[in-house]
Amino acid sequence: MENTNEDTGSGPLEGVRVLDLSTVVLGPMTGQYLGDMGADVVKVEAPGGDITRTIGPRRSEGMGALFLANNRNKRSIVLDLKTPADRHVLDGLIRQSDVLLHSIRGAAAERLGLSYARLSSINPRLIFCHLLGFAEGGPYSGSPAYDDIVQSLSGLAMLQKIAAGQPRYVPSIIADKITGVHAAYAIALALFHRQRTGRGQQVSVPMLETLVAFISAEHLGGCIFEPPEGEMGYEPIRHGMRRPFPTSDGYICFLPYNDANWHRFLTIAGRSDLLADRRFTTQAGRQANLGLIWREAAEILSTRSSAEWMTLLKGSDIPHAAVNDLEDLLDDPHLEATGFWQMLPHPTEGLMRLPSSPLTFSDSPASIRRLPPRLGEHTREVLAEWGLASAEASS
Repeated sequence: MENTNEDTGSGPLEGVRVLDLSTVVLGPMTGQYLGDMGADVVKVEAPGGDITRTIGPRRSEGMGALFLANNRNKRSIVLDLKTPADRHVLDGLIRQSDVLLHSIRGAAAERLGLSYARLSSINPRLIFCHLLGFAEGGPYSGSPAYDDIVQSLSGLAMLQKIAAGQPRYVPSIIADKITGVHAAYAIALALFHRQRTGRGQQVSVPMLETLVAFISAEHLGGCIFEPPEGEMGYEPIRHGMRRPFPTSDGYICFLPYNDANWHRFLTIAGRSDLLADRRFTTQAGRQANLGLIWREAAEILSTRSSAEWMTLLKGSDIPHAAVNDLEDLLDDPHLEATGFWQMLPHPTEGLMRLPSSPLTFSDSPASIRRLPPRLGEHTREVLAEWGLASAEASS
């Protein structure tokens, strides 16, 4: 049974051929972004498959939830790149590809012949994207990199200490995912450059440098100057009281962002006695007294239910939100209204729930054209389509 979806709208990357040799989350997410945008993504897997095929709930062997979440809009072929025959097949695919995406560390990549110098001689128009933990040239270069390692080195884990009392990891594979977004747009930019010049190029996207740059947007603070004009860290963001506030029956996100918001909040809360207190009614006063401000707000918000506050805050146009559990997302009224979740029938896994691409294009929409593939499902199809049907793939 063909593993496709009826929605075959052309995305902005239609016609771009991508070979994705990556595994786990970072690379597969990058490839999935490109696939959502219309690229023809061929996932090249070892005989044992991507390790995420074994992770998470599953209905059949090799189709774990983590794999399913990050590998739609791809075809899967199996090549054993440890064999000369299959490396020869890969070279044939590379000659016809626009993009090669991999996350294999330096020495291992060299042993497999995956160097830009060699592959650019095969295909000078190739965009060669190397996903790595650390930029070349530093003491960490070539070291193993996983999300927890990068969160630790980047300072992100230590930022959690202020609220949690000890360093903690953000409960999301955030370094992989942020780097995946950067890699996808880096590839798109390299393709744009090639369109103007006719030349391919090597693109390197390191996890550590990506996450440090991401965190530095607000937390570089006074150290943006040399010598520094203050410490690193943006206090309103890292403050220990920055959290959802308890109400009488749950929690609420409450974010009065400017003087007018605070004036309206104090009014509806019945605290007009604070309207003359510049610690509450001016930006400078609030910044200098964050602990006092948030403690007072917490005391006020604890006196009513979440539903009551949602009604009052909405009526006064004060920024606020419900505090959802993960399960709440499945029935969130906004996500339902915008059609964010797609329910699609997989030929072997049954009905699947997948998130739509969050990007909207008026003339070249993203779409889910293919559901996550079974291991090696498209090996013969791809080799035949790319004129390599006579090649003997050992696996």
